[in-house]
This record gives sequence, structure tokens and C-alpha cells, in this order.
Amino acid sequence: MSVFLTSIQSVLAIVIMIGVGYFGQAKGWFDKKVSSALSKLIMQIALPASIFGAMLKFFNPSKLATLSQGLIYSILSILIGYVVAWLYVRVTKVPRGRRGLMMTAINGANTVFIGMPLNIALFGQISVPYLLVYYIVNTVIIWTLGVWVIANDDPTTTDGSKATFDWHHLIPTPLWGFIIALPFIYFAPLKDILNHATFATTALTDIGALVTPLSLIYIGIMLRSFGILNMKFDSSVIATLVGRFVVSPILMALLIMIGMKSGLQINSIFHQTLIIQAATPSLAVLPILAETYHGDVKFATNIVVSTSVLFIIVVPIIMVLQNL
Repeated sequence: MSVFLTSIQSVLAIVIMIGVGYFGQAKGWFDKKVSSALSKLIMQIALPASIFGAMLKFFNPSKLATLSQGLIYSILSILIGYVVAWLYVRVTKVPRGRRGLMMTAINGANTVFIGMPLNIALFGQISVPYLLVYYIVNTVIIWTLGVWVIANDDPTTTDGSKATFDWHHLIPTPLWGFIIALPFIYFAPLKDILNHATFATTALTDIGALVTPLSLIYIGIMLRSFGILNMKFDSSVIATLVGRFVVSPILMALLIMIGMKSGLQINSIFHQTLIIQAATPSLAVLPILAETYHGDVKFATNIVVSTSVLFIIVVPIIMVLQNL
């Protein structure tokens, strides 16, 4: 089967699960308490378990050392992306209240709720540790530089004095799945003990398996709540979509190409994971950040909805281009 058809089937499977959430929300099955509970279950229990299991299954100390190379690509890609986005909003004179949101939407990915299920569908569970690299960098930059950029663009202030950070976001709960896995990777006796405790490994595996369906059902709920039919494509939205789906993955691909020619080698699944993550939909909390810092909430919501819908078209194209 061709890469394009494989990608289409993977994306369609994702769309069906998103559709379950969308349909359920339309029927009134999910209120705010349910969607909030789903988010907490995914972020605080299922995702850490999934990351923990993937680390133990696919990684050893020598493989773990290769992750640092992906960190370099991820950091450079996102930071350069912010520079490019900053130049664009200045040259085109994007109005205050949108500039920070646009810059962060272009460079901040929805790595958990769409990025994780998408990566597993395309590359399998083996790609989870590679995705974790992008997730760490993405999370840290969003909750430091990203929040500062949005807060500094607050149209109700002139000096960015409202740029405050919640430092708890810098070590989010899912990252503990990685941290707790490290002793089991480096100390074989610990891993042997865990392997003999089959009740624990079975529970962790089954709980981790909840990430994909629950994340996509949650996205379906959010899309219905935001309203797909409310999408509007003005010049700012189009520019953000081009930045997220075209500029961001091309920038990552170019950096990887340059780095690999310079000796900074990563395997094919790793570099494909980084490129795909660079083109996933914009972060889901963008409207919340817009409201917090008096930005254009409708614009932020429009970006989240449009990127969450259009990735269905973008991902198969990127997969084909990566395999030319």
C-alpha cells in the first residue's frame, strides 16, 4: 500500500474517533464537567502511563542518548519560527491582540490531544519517546516565551507588565512518565522486578492505551463546542495556517537536513516524527491565553478549529513528501 493511502487510512481512523466526540457533544452527552474530567484523565493518568510504558519497551541507555539530538532540532526550529513569525507580524502590521497569538499559534503544537494519536497511528508506539522530545521543548517554550509574547501584546497594557507565568507548566504531569521511567531503564534489577509484576505492567499498558481514543474524543467535543461552521478565513488566519502547516514543517525539515549532513544523525522515524509534530494543529489552550491577556478570542478560537480540521488534508501530503 502506498504511503499516501496508508496516511489517509490513519487520518480517517482519527477522524472517526473525533467524530464520536463531536456526535456525543451534539447529542448533549458531554457537559463541561465531563470534558474537564476527560482532559484530567488523559493528562494526569493515561499519558504518563503511556510514556512510561513506551520508554521501558523501546529504550535502553544507548538509545536514550540519541534523544538529545532531537532536542537541538526542536529548540532551533521553534525559536527560529518565532523570529520568522515576529518579522511577519511587524512587516504586515498585524493589530495588537493578534500578534502574540499568531506567533504562538504558528509555533505551538497540540502535541498531546492530536499529535500523540496521530504519531502512533502513523509510526506506532515506538515513536512515543521521539514525540516526547518535541513535547518537552514545545511545552517549555509555550509556557515561557509563548506566554510572554502573548502577554506583551495585551492591548490593554503598554509595557507587558502582565506577563506572568505558571511555572508548574514547565514540568507537566505527563513528563513524570519519562522521569519515573529513567531508573527502570538504567538499573536492570528494577526493570526485572517490574517485568515480574505482570499485574502492574498490564494495568499500565491498558491505561496508556486510553490516550488515543480519549484524546480524539476530547478533540471532537472541543470542535463541537467551538463550532466548525464558525470558521472564517481572513488574511491573519490564512497567514497563521501557512505558518503552521507550511513554514513550520519546512523549517524543521531544513534543519534536520543540514544537521544530518553535519553529522547530527537521527533515525527516519525520529525525523519524520519531528516534522509531523511541527505541522500538528495549534495548541488547544490558545483561546484561554487570549482571554487571559485580553487578546482576540474569536481569532484564537478560529485558529484552533481551522488547524484541527485542516490537518486531515495536510498530514497525508507531508507523509508523501517525506517519502519521495
